[in-house]
Amino acid sequence: MKVACVGGGPASLYFSILMKRVDPSHEITVYERNPAGSTYGWGVTYWDELLSNLHAADPESAQTISENSVRWDSWVVHVHDRTTVTVEEGDEGFGIGRRELLAILVERARTLGVHVEFEREIAGEDELAGADLVVVGDGVNSVLREHHADHFGTKVAVGRNMYMWLGTTKIFDAFTFSFVETEHGWIWCYGYGFSQEHSTCVIECSPTTWKGLGLDQGTEAHSLTILEKLFANLLDGHPLIGRTHTDGKAHWLNFRTLTNRTWYRDNLVLLGDAAHTTHYSIGAGTALALGDAAFLVEALHSEPRLQPALARYERERMSAIRSTQRSARNSARWYENLPRYISMPPSQMFVLLGQRHSSLLPHIPPRLYYRMDQAAEWLASKVVRSPKGDD
Repeated sequence: MKVACVGGGPASLYFSILMKRVDPSHEITVYERNPAGSTYGWGVTYWDELLSNLHAADPESAQTISENSVRWDSWVVHVHDRTTVTVEEGDEGFGIGRRELLAILVERARTLGVHVEFEREIAGEDELAGADLVVVGDGVNSVLREHHADHFGTKVAVGRNMYMWLGTTKIFDAFTFSFVETEHGWIWCYGYGFSQEHSTCVIECSPTTWKGLGLDQGTEAHSLTILEKLFANLLDGHPLIGRTHTDGKAHWLNFRTLTNRTWYRDNLVLLGDAAHTTHYSIGAGTALALGDAAFLVEALHSEPRLQPALARYERERMSAIRSTQRSARNSARWYENLPRYISMPPSQMFVLLGQRHSSLLPHIPPRLYYRMDQAAEWLASKVVRSPKGDD
């Protein structure tokens, strides 16, 4: 099969790796519009259940990912200046730089014979006329998907809160939350380490707080100065750093939850953020992208014809991620209603932060940082075996 993957993110790259493992004769090319090493993210988080299943699917890349990850086994919650709660977890969490993760997957894909072309933008499927299958993995702003938006039934729901994705040289040795009260309302951050030099720090607040603090005015540097003062105790004198991006700046955003009615059209199939997004507060985006890749590979090698294979992928994968999507929606709503919970005793608030699932929102929220066992089920039950039996 001749396969073209549009977009060089984790979904497309891992799909190409698994496809080559089950059948090296596949001719696969991954097209990425940006230069090698260019990415807009800071760190990626995952849990040990996912790492175990990555080892089962492709031990080589899993081992390298593990060696380049940092680990933690506790959460720390700072509620203004009143208290700090540390809770030991029964399993390990991991962080890895997005740039490092992509480099690992690119190297592994090339080792298996995948062609990866950087600085190659695909504007339309007519450029890929010779491909038997076109994997659309070019993200939430997918160009190919938008060409057929009516067919896919694309919908975008815009969240209320404002957020900014930043880095810092402060190394968090636990997954850290900090809630700061201001005269204009609460503002909070999620922080986690992903290397020996940097941590991710995501800042979030309501629109009222955002405007009241003047974060809607001025430059990136203006926002960083305000935020460094607000979170001075947490940062211990370390700076906040604007998000790595092609334009070199961090931006205040509203999270966009994207869904599609269907995930395929003729020989085009959606993968990762091009198909669906989940709120960043549950930390499942990368794991879901890898899961999409595994489900699609399994479907393609279980069904001899392309259209039934794509239909199976859509049906089974949509069902598999439904609970995660529900948890993500609930988590976003919980933060939009934060004032209801912030005055509770710290131990009770932490129970709410740790609540994994709930259909009773806004009274009981889901787990804030969603441990990857649900998102990792794709590999526990869908491991695609090599014909040589070497995995």
